[in-house]
Amino acid sequence: MDGSRAWRVFLLGGLVALGVYVLLPYGPFRDAFYASVGLSGAAASFLVAARLRGTVGLAWALMGLGLVGTATGDLMWLYYDHIAGVDPFPSPADIAYLLQYPFVTAALLLLARHRRTPGDRGALLDSAIVTAGLLLPYWVLLIDPNIGGHESTFDQLVALAYPLADVVLLAGLVRLLSVSGARTPSFRLLTLAMISLLTGDVIFISTEGAEVFGLPLGDTPFLMSYVLWGTAALHPSAQDLLSTSSDGVPFFTTRRLLTLMAVVLLAPGTMAAQLVSGFELSAWPVTITSAVLFVLVVARMSDLLHRLQDQARMLDEVARTDTLTGLPNRRTLDAQLAREYARAERDGTPLCLAMVDLDRFKLFNDTHGHQAGDLLLTGAATAWSLVLGGQDMLARYGGEEFVLVMPGREPADAEALLAAMRAATPQEQTFSAGLALWDGRERPSDLLHRADLALYAAKEAGRDRVVRASGSRPGPPSRART
Repeated sequence: MDGSRAWRVFLLGGLVALGVYVLLPYGPFRDAFYASVGLSGAAASFLVAARLRGTVGLAWALMGLGLVGTATGDLMWLYYDHIAGVDPFPSPADIAYLLQYPFVTAALLLLARHRRTPGDRGALLDSAIVTAGLLLPYWVLLIDPNIGGHESTFDQLVALAYPLADVVLLAGLVRLLSVSGARTPSFRLLTLAMISLLTGDVIFISTEGAEVFGLPLGDTPFLMSYVLWGTAALHPSAQDLLSTSSDGVPFFTTRRLLTLMAVVLLAPGTMAAQLVSGFELSAWPVTITSAVLFVLVVARMSDLLHRLQDQARMLDEVARTDTLTGLPNRRTLDAQLAREYARAERDGTPLCLAMVDLDRFKLFNDTHGHQAGDLLLTGAATAWSLVLGGQDMLARYGGEEFVLVMPGREPADAEALLAAMRAATPQEQTFSAGLALWDGRERPSDLLHRADLALYAAKEAGRDRVVRASGSRPGPPSRART
């Protein structure tokens, strides 16, 4: 059958089987029918595991093993109930039932591990907060009432194993939901199967397997989980469980915030519900859960603060840096010039500035293309930076123009540095430069203007040279340079 139709047929057949089961009379046929639905989900999981292999295939195989475990327990219980006529507890059937949880949890954690990204600490903390918060009602409603009243320690451990296994499975599901990754139809169906399974466990433990209105309604969540499991396995998107989301790791969505808030409020909510209803207060469980949640929430806030600080630093770096060459941009140049002016005036040291322009850059772009032009700019910026001293700063001024600030250098020393830069220019290209020495009075804009005029003179003199600016301040050049 075509894969695009198989999952629809399985889902429809499963829903029909669910209705048939509810109407069947109590007896071995109904229990065998129940076990067959679980085995069909296992068969679908093994089928997709054999087809996909790899990590996704392993995850489906683990889930299939979990379903085999619970179906084996169902068949064993059929024998105890309808053939042997006994009601043993604990029994080997309990071992088979409990085997489902480690297999399925391992599959969920395997998927979570391969779906997560390096910046996943926040998601890990979120899953820890949700798990810790949900553990409290599990303790109050399911675990604490099952403590005591058993004939032996072993009986007690088996009775507690079921709600504790639910907590472990819940932790695996929450971890999977907290990491990034595409929410494919198969992923959503698998999530619903886990929720249905956990719901069935809660109902079964709470009612001790009793029928409701004479119908086995408590079994329907388990059957629904098997149907959803098989449907998820047969859906064409089952192979995409490790697909990444275009949104990446969610930073902190409103839905996530509301979920965490609701979970954190479970502790005081549990205490309030017990006070209103007159039940015995679970003081220690609420106190311990509240303390754990407080620590986890503070850790989450700290993680958010660090992420905000990192992003602020990145934004500041982007604002100060030329995106193409990685050099300081014009904004950074203006700030650095102001600092160097103050230092030169205070210490009485020289301050030289050079305007550098790649020769015939437009012709290079027209001949080799704009990508080659970008590579020339980035290569020149890297090569020139390697010959600079510790206090020198090279900034991109715009286009193919750069400004070199050289605090503490005399003009002769500055010319020697520019000569070294000319020798390092890549792709056998050349540049012209105008060099100006601060006269101790002029503004930064005037110093830049004098260097710019000297650069224009270097272009007019034949390019591939350095020209010193005069002390005078003539007007701007009358034509463009290349």
